[in-house]
Amino acid sequence: MRAALRRVIQLVVVLLCVSFFSFALLSLAPGDPVVEIVGFGSPAQLARIRHQLHFDRPFLTQYWEWLTGLLHGDLGRSLAANEAVTMLLRNRLENSAVLVLLAAVISTPLAILLGAVTARRRDSPLDHGASVTMLVLAALPEFVVGIGLVLLLGTTVFTVLPAVSLIPPDSSPWHHLNELVLPTLTLVIAVFPYTARIMRASMVEVLESDYVEMARLKGMPEQKVLWRHSVPNGIAPTIQVIALNLAYLAGGIVVVEFVFGYPGIGAGFVDAVANRDLPVVQALAIVIAAVYVFLNVAADVATILVSPRLRTSLK
Repeated sequence: MRAALRRVIQLVVVLLCVSFFSFALLSLAPGDPVVEIVGFGSPAQLARIRHQLHFDRPFLTQYWEWLTGLLHGDLGRSLAANEAVTMLLRNRLENSAVLVLLAAVISTPLAILLGAVTARRRDSPLDHGASVTMLVLAALPEFVVGIGLVLLLGTTVFTVLPAVSLIPPDSSPWHHLNELVLPTLTLVIAVFPYTARIMRASMVEVLESDYVEMARLKGMPEQKVLWRHSVPNGIAPTIQVIALNLAYLAGGIVVVEFVFGYPGIGAGFVDAVANRDLPVVQALAIVIAAVYVFLNVAADVATILVSPRLRTSLK
């Protein structure tokens, strides 16, 4: 509990720092957001609009107003769409969350299983073949994987899945499962190989440890040695990698969403930056930072829960 409490305090501090520095960087960015939104006008008109949007106030005053609004659940209004940011991003956040969730649910168990099996059969043809395949997949950029899947399953070779993943704004992504297959598969291929390799390396070290050898000498079945004694101790480093991969998925799916035309936060981020829509950019930055920090805290707690050695050392 003390360790979890310390992590929560760190989470709050990190989010405050991220919000301050991102707000400062956006304020220092070149160009005038008022000109980007309304176009050129007379100095009096631009000054009036700048006053209405509170851009003429001191930086710390603007930041404090935004921060207090955030604590009350108000992320401001979009400058380009003249709409509440929460309403503007609600569908995009849901779409991206579904995509990340599907990729995580598929890739995590598959990577743990493959890493454990290949470590158990170390230096076998299965191990060598899996290692080479994982290296090849890990070396491929996401946009190459996405375009390859489109050519293979959406256009040239087989036309079994839609090449683009257009989802209507008023529809849930769960009602368009065919459109989710290709972007989900692309994300799985992007994060699965590295997790599997880390799991294999950790399991190789655990399988050569003294307590695993003692369990074998006691006559314990090999399957029980693998899944009861080896995996719980070998999975701890993998949990950290899984958390980093999920954090990457939360903020790094811009390319995948662009390739498939998927209406998620990646496309929203690009549009907001192009339009100098500062409230939307700031809201997405704090959301991605919150997801990243939360996943790291959850990974630390999960590592303690699943690792017998860590649980024993904390008692």
